[in-house]
Amino acid sequence: MTLTRKGVSHLFQSTNKSLPSLTSFSAFPSHFPPSSPLHHTFSASMMEEDIENAASFISKWDLDSSSIHKVTPLFQNNEDEASKFLKCVKDLRRAMHFLLSQHSDPEKLAICQKLIQIAMRRLEKEFYQILSANWDHLNPESVSGQSSSEGSLSNVEDDQAEIRCEEDEFITRDESVLVRQQRRLPGVGGISDLKSIADCMITCGYTKECVKIYLLMRKSIVDEGLYRLGVVHYKASQIQRLNSEALENMIKNWLNAVNLAVKNLFLGEKVLCGYVFSDYERIRELCFSEVVKEAAANLFRFPELAAKNKNLKNDRIFPLMDIYEALVDLWPEIEPIFSFESISSVKQQAHSSLLKLGESVRQTLSEFETAIQKDSSKSQVPGGGIHPLNTSVMDYLSSLADYSSILSDIIADSLPESTSKLPESYYESPTTTSVDAPSPAVSTRLAWLILVLLCKLDRKAEQYKDASLSYLFLANNMQFIIEKVCTTRLRVVLGEDWVFNHAKKAQQYATKYETMAWNKVFSFIPSKPFPEEQSPEAAAECFRKFKAAFEESHRKQMSWVVPNRKFRDELKVSIAKKLVPAYREFYDNYVVGSGKLSGDSLEVLMVKFGPDDLENYLSDLFHGDSSSGSSSSNSSRGCMPR
Repeated sequence: MTLTRKGVSHLFQSTNKSLPSLTSFSAFPSHFPPSSPLHHTFSASMMEEDIENAASFISKWDLDSSSIHKVTPLFQNNEDEASKFLKCVKDLRRAMHFLLSQHSDPEKLAICQKLIQIAMRRLEKEFYQILSANWDHLNPESVSGQSSSEGSLSNVEDDQAEIRCEEDEFITRDESVLVRQQRRLPGVGGISDLKSIADCMITCGYTKECVKIYLLMRKSIVDEGLYRLGVVHYKASQIQRLNSEALENMIKNWLNAVNLAVKNLFLGEKVLCGYVFSDYERIRELCFSEVVKEAAANLFRFPELAAKNKNLKNDRIFPLMDIYEALVDLWPEIEPIFSFESISSVKQQAHSSLLKLGESVRQTLSEFETAIQKDSSKSQVPGGGIHPLNTSVMDYLSSLADYSSILSDIIADSLPESTSKLPESYYESPTTTSVDAPSPAVSTRLAWLILVLLCKLDRKAEQYKDASLSYLFLANNMQFIIEKVCTTRLRVVLGEDWVFNHAKKAQQYATKYETMAWNKVFSFIPSKPFPEEQSPEAAAECFRKFKAAFEESHRKQMSWVVPNRKFRDELKVSIAKKLVPAYREFYDNYVVGSGKLSGDSLEVLMVKFGPDDLENYLSDLFHGDSSSGSSSSNSSRGCMPR
C-alpha cells in the first residue's frame, strides 16, 4: 500500500531518535587531523567564542523552545539563517575535535554534544519537511524530465563523466541535470538544501537518521508514481488465473507504464539520490537500492509471469513480442540505472524476463507449425476458393513479418532441424540490399512455415474428385499467398526470388487446370488444315460434340471461383486465346466461308455458339455464388509472371 504524506508524517513523529554517544565522535573521520595547521592557529579563545555563538544560534531553533522558530521552517525563505545554522554545526565539530585533541574539560564536550543533538533534531525535521513540501517538485519524473527532453537518456552510462563548469569546477553529469532542473522548476532549490543537510548529518554521525527519513519519503514517492501508472503488485497466482482479455489489457497498461517508469521514475531517483549523497558512494548506493529495488523487481517480473500464462488466444505471440521489444529498447537505460552491485538482482530479473519471453515465443511458433500440420478439417471449399486455413495462417505470418527485427533476436540460434532441408534459394533473395532486411533466420523460419502450409493445402486439394478443380484450388491458394506476401512486409523478409519462384508455381497450377478442364472441348475442334473431303454431316457432328462439351464444362465451372480479380481475368484471357481463335477458324471454314453447312445442319449451331459470343460466356466463369470460396481481396495487384 502506498504511503501518504499523512502516513509518512505519523511515522516520522513516532520514530524514537537514538542519539550517538559522546565517545562516538572520536570515530568520525576528522577533516582537521592533529598534525594540521589548525591546531597551531585555533586557540582556546576562538573555540570558546565558536561554542558560545553556536549555543546562542542553535538554541534559537531548538524544537523544544517556546519561540516562534519552533514552528518556522529554517530552510524556507531563510537562506542566510540556514547557512549560518550549518556553519555553527561545523564550528561545533571543529571545537569538539580541538577539545578532544587537547584532552580538555569534559563538561565543555558535553555542552557541544548537547548542542549537536539539538541541531540534528532540527535538521531531521527540516530534511523531512523539504522532502514533504516538495512532494511534487522532487518526484522522479520532474527531476528526470529535463534530461529526458534533452536526449541524455541514451548517455546514462556516462552519468558519472566529469564536465567542467564555467567556474572551472568539476561536477558529475548527474549534478548537471539537477542544476538545469533547479533553473527550470519552481521550488526545487530544496534539492541543494537536501544535499547540505545530508552532508551535515552524515558528517556528524547521524547517517542512520538521515537515511531513514530519506527512504521513507522517496520510497513512498516511487511507489505512488508506479501506482498512478497502473502498476500493481504482481502475484504469479493472480496472473495465471487471468483470462485472455484481462491479461492483454494488463500487458497494454504495462507497456505504457514501463517506459515512464524506467526513464523518469528510476532514472530520476538515481539522479536525485546521486546528487543528495554525491560525496558518499556507499550511502548513495544503499539509498537508491532500497528506494527502487522492490518496485523495479516487481515491474520487471511481470513479463515473465505473463509469458507463463496459457490463457492468451492463438495470437498470444504478439503481445509477448511487444513486451520483449519494450525491454530490448530500454536495455541501454536499464543497465546503467541498475549498475550498482546491491541492485543487480533487478537487472537479472529483467534479463530473466527476456529469456522467458524468448522461450515462450519460440514455443508458440513450434505450436503454430504443429497446428498447421494437424489441421483436420475435411470440408471442401466450394468452387476451389481460398481455404480458411490459408487465410488465417497468412494473416498470422504477415503480422509476424512486422516483428522481423525482434524475431531475429529470438530465433537466431534456435531454428528447427527440419528447416535445414530447405534450399537457400527457396527463401533468400540475392538482390536484397535494404538496410532493414531481416536476418536469414527469420526468412528461413517464415519460408518454412509457408512450405508447411503449402504441403497441407496439397493434401486438401486431394479432397476434390475433379482433378481440374483441385488444380484451380491450388492455383487460387498459391496466388492468395503470393498476393499476401507482395502486399505486406513478407516481401522484404522472403525476397524477390521467393516471389518469382512461387509465381511460376502458381502459373503451373493454372496451366494444369486449363489443360484438364478444357482439353475435351479443344479435342472437338479439328486441327488445321481442315480436311477437304469432310462431309457436312461429319462437320455438323463436330459442332454438336463441341457444343455438348462446352456446355458441360461451362455449366460445371459456373460454380467455381477465382477470388483475385487480376488472376481471374488472366485465366479467362488465357482460355479464350486458346479456344476462340481455333473455333473461329473452324466456324468460318464450315459456316461462313464455304457454306458447307446450311439448312437443318446449321440449326445445330445455335446463335449462342457463335465465335463472338464464346468470350461472353467465358466471362461468366469464376464468380461462383455468394457461398463459394472465402473472402479475399479483389485487388488488381498480383505477382503472376506474364
